Amino acid sequence: MSANRTVTVVINGHEVQATPGDTILDAAKGVDVEIPTLCHDPRLDPMGSCRMCLVEIEGQRRLQPACAFRVYEGMVVTTESGRIDKHRKLLLSMLAADVRVDEDGVPAVRDETGLELRRHVERYGVGPTLARVDSPRELRIDVNPYIDFDPESCILCARCVRYCDEVEAVNAITLARRGASTTIATANQVSLLDSTCELCGGCIDTCPTGALTEKASIGTRTEEKVRTTCNFCGVGCQLDLHVQDNRVVRVTAPPPGETLNDGNLCVKGRFSFEFIHHGDRLTAPLVRGDDGQLREVSWPVAIETAARGLMAVKKRHGASGLGFISSSRCTGEENYLMQKLARAAFGTNNCHQCAAT
Repeated sequence: MSANRTVTVVINGHEVQATPGDTILDAAKGVDVEIPTLCHDPRLDPMGSCRMCLVEIEGQRRLQPACAFRVYEGMVVTTESGRIDKHRKLLLSMLAADVRVDEDGVPAVRDETGLELRRHVERYGVGPTLARVDSPRELRIDVNPYIDFDPESCILCARCVRYCDEVEAVNAITLARRGASTTIATANQVSLLDSTCELCGGCIDTCPTGALTEKASIGTRTEEKVRTTCNFCGVGCQLDLHVQDNRVVRVTAPPPGETLNDGNLCVKGRFSFEFIHHGDRLTAPLVRGDDGQLREVSWPVAIETAARGLMAVKKRHGASGLGFISSSRCTGEENYLMQKLARAAFGTNNCHQCAAT
């Protein structure tokens, strides 16, 4: 089969060229057609369990899941119709009857994470009001400091479980119990701290309802979002800092596919941001005076003082008396500049980087 072969698919009357093996959901992006999903995450293998993305396919008697159904030559797809609308509203009615809702009957959220279900209800509406049955899912208090789970907001899409398996390859959480008691749990209901969990928070990122969220950020509201680079290592993962009252209250990853970390973060990148506002954090350079006390100075003064001290050591002991140590938390470019400074400016090869130890 030629690597350049494509198939022609018609979606809502528009022809689109797709690659064999693509799903209808993939092909729909080519004509900017939005198909709602709940269990889908582009980083995960298609599951087709939530049935939110069902569409009509010419020649198919039943509605088919766009996230899992593969395209073929001449396929004709309809993503909006009375039949599909009726299905979506009934599905959303059943989900709304199984999760915590607010006074307007819309799925309640504790903060700004996991808004997909709520947005679908607001956009597509719901069908008949269904009797609400109290969930028998067990509420567990997990002593881990970062991740909170609310079973009353969970729709069992298993995105968190699949992310933990397929992306992190950790398998810390699973679907436990049966029937209406099914819930997200660890083996033997141990704390995440006692499981294989790496506390990366990817389960929070992929959750479509906010059932999983950051403990420290519950109730916060983003006033500004700032894109930056994580400084805990040199990989260069991108972060979105959520700011409220001039303080960082949450860190999230950019959407999958936008940056090199593809929507993923480690425990340090996602949760270790309290140092930003810590009272002991150094915010200005310090230089020790003749009296032995450290005092804040400007950057030009600090750089001049450091250069003068280095040159004095070189004059007394030669270039071999100097050593430069860089950090794995710096970028590759910054580490390059450090060795360039050592070798070209001061004439020494005594240059080390802490990741080499």
